[in-house]
Order: sequence, then C-alpha cells, then structure tokens
Amino acid sequence: MNLTLKVWRQKNAGDKGGFVTYNLKDISTDMSFLEMFDVLNEELINKGEEPIAFDHDCREGICGMCSMYINGRPHGPLKGTTTCQLHMRHFHDGETITVEPWRAKAFPVIKDLVVDRTSFDRIQHAGGFISVSTGNAPDANSLPIGKEIADEAFDAATCIGCGACVAACKNGSAMLFVSAKVSQLSLLPQGKPESKQRALSMLDAMDEEGFGHCTNTNACEAECPKNISVSNIARLNREYILGALEK
Repeated sequence: MNLTLKVWRQKNAGDKGGFVTYNLKDISTDMSFLEMFDVLNEELINKGEEPIAFDHDCREGICGMCSMYINGRPHGPLKGTTTCQLHMRHFHDGETITVEPWRAKAFPVIKDLVVDRTSFDRIQHAGGFISVSTGNAPDANSLPIGKEIADEAFDAATCIGCGACVAACKNGSAMLFVSAKVSQLSLLPQGKPESKQRALSMLDAMDEEGFGHCTNTNACEAECPKNISVSNIARLNREYILGALEK
C-alpha cells in the first residue's frame, strides 16, 4: 500500500515546529504502525536526512511509551489499542495519515513525537506508597479479598501511564491516570491506611504539574488503550473529600 504521512517535526521544546509530508510506497499491511515508521526512518537515513524521533520500548502494549496522536485520536482509530499494536491493515491504500505528539502543557515536546511524561512519575512519587510490616511475606489466605474487589483493583492496575487520557481531554486533565493509581491501592487492604492522604497528595501534585480539571466528557475512558473506567475518578473524588474533611 502507498501512503502519505504528515508528521510533526520539532527540534526541541523551544522550536515552533511544523508538519512535514512524506510519501511511502509498498508498505505491507502486516506491519505495525511503528514498523512503518522504522521503514520511513531507514529511508530518511539513507537520504542523509535526520530520522523522526518517536518513543517506544516493549512494542507489546505494556510500557505506554508509544504515544502518538494519529488522525486526531490518541494511539489511532482502534479502541483499546496502543500505537505499537496498531497495524497498517486498518488504513487504506492512498490514505493521508497525520501524526502528532501529545498536546498538553504538562507534556512538553522533547523532539518531534517525543514528549516529556515525567510529570506522571512525580505524581506517583507523591502518593504511591503503602505501609507494610517487615519480615516474611504473610500467607495469602490471611488477607481475604473478594473477587469483585480484586478484579476492580487489577483493572485499575492495568493503567500503563501512556498519557492518552491527557491527550484526549480538552482540559489536559490527568484525572483518569491519577484515579487508576489511587484505586489500585485504596481497594486493597495494604493500601487503605494511606488512601485518603494519597488522594490529597497525588491531586495536589497533579495541579502543581499543570494538568487541567476533569471535563466529565469521558473522552479519557473512550481513548484509553487499557479501557480504564471513569468510575475510578468517582472513587478518587470520594477519597479526596474524606481526606479533606479529616484535615
């Protein structure tokens, strides 16, 4: 298949940046979206041009690094799919594909399609801890956890911190990410002692990083590659209110 790519090129955070058009021929429909970019970069290198910088690591939908805004949607047109899991068979011969980096104040562009998402790390550092007794690991049966609770906690823990929720939100809010990290701990016995303080600390950190407020449009849930539920945001709000009342 033949494609026209309009790719955002930007030297650094201070550069104005702009779209550059590339024409690709004979792209296999079996390629992943990132493999297609590998082919493009190989062509650019052979021409003596600078390759396009883009983030990637596992290419298995786990690490959350493949953050590309494709044709106006985070990670592309498929629901519940990361960019690295998106294949070229989902596009058409002769199609024009527009690729951009995440657009958010808290995610400054490093270069081309790579953004700085360390703000997520700082939010997790603000509250991502639990109090546990040292010594041998307790017997699993000594901490009974209901199946539904365990499933909810596991679903929240599947968040890969890619930032698609922020990119999808018109306010650039990180509420879905923060709520998933709060939920995965507050639902379990090990995380309950600090649950309220954790919500306060992580939301304060989110505000300090420059993320916007939740829009309640559910765009974050719709574009999340791991289908994280907005019900976690309701839980985060409850934890925050209870924590604020106890201050």
